[in-house]
Amino acid sequence: MPNQEYLDKLQHRQNYRNLWHTDLMRTIQHDPPYCCLAFWCGPCVSYLLRKRALYNDMSRYVCCAGYMPCSGRCGESRCPEFCLATEVFLCFGNSVASTRFLLQDEFNIQTTQCDNCIIGFMFCLQQVACIFSIVAMIVGSEEISEASQILSCLADMVYCTVCACMQTQHKVEMDKRDGKFGPQPAMAVPHVQQMSRLDQQYPPTAGYPPPAYGQSYYPPPPQAQGYPPQAAGYPPAAYPPAGYPQK
Repeated sequence: MPNQEYLDKLQHRQNYRNLWHTDLMRTIQHDPPYCCLAFWCGPCVSYLLRKRALYNDMSRYVCCAGYMPCSGRCGESRCPEFCLATEVFLCFGNSVASTRFLLQDEFNIQTTQCDNCIIGFMFCLQQVACIFSIVAMIVGSEEISEASQILSCLADMVYCTVCACMQTQHKVEMDKRDGKFGPQPAMAVPHVQQMSRLDQQYPPTAGYPPPAYGQSYYPPPPQAQGYPPQAAGYPPAAYPPAGYPQK
């Protein structure tokens, strides 16, 4: 039975927001030679990727990356290389999935809906092929037996293809981690901004286009536009009125 730590990681993994550098649909396009290598030599590639995911430090190795009930109980500390080789050959699917979980937990990577659909289709096809094989064995019909064999071959092809794409996806992500795609673009430093002062006629132009020649930021004062209207005879022409004591 999975321990509580595994269940907590599984729950926390649903809140990840980062994405894989390439999804499963584009792995063949991104690195075709490695995808072919992963298809024909899946266990060997899984061995190399797990070792690379551990930064080539085999003292950190735990069977199935600590995600299975048998993890830590197989004597991995005494001979990690032999245990890893046994894992990738006898439990190939678990080895690929464990490396995937290891990278997801390290970089907070979520699995997209497209990837989930591909992986789910692979599992469903395997279940359907298994059901057809059981029905063919019980019924004894040649037609159902041939259909079950075709489904089994198709399910195996899809399984090998998806695993190869997943391992290529892991390899591309670790290439990104190790800086093989070049340095990551740094954030640009914002421009220096100035505060307006009372002795400035115009506000600072940082972040704004400079005004055209002879153009002001502000409209002319209201008096220049004839507003407010001047009342007729106000103020009086002779002001102050006659008889007012002069200073």
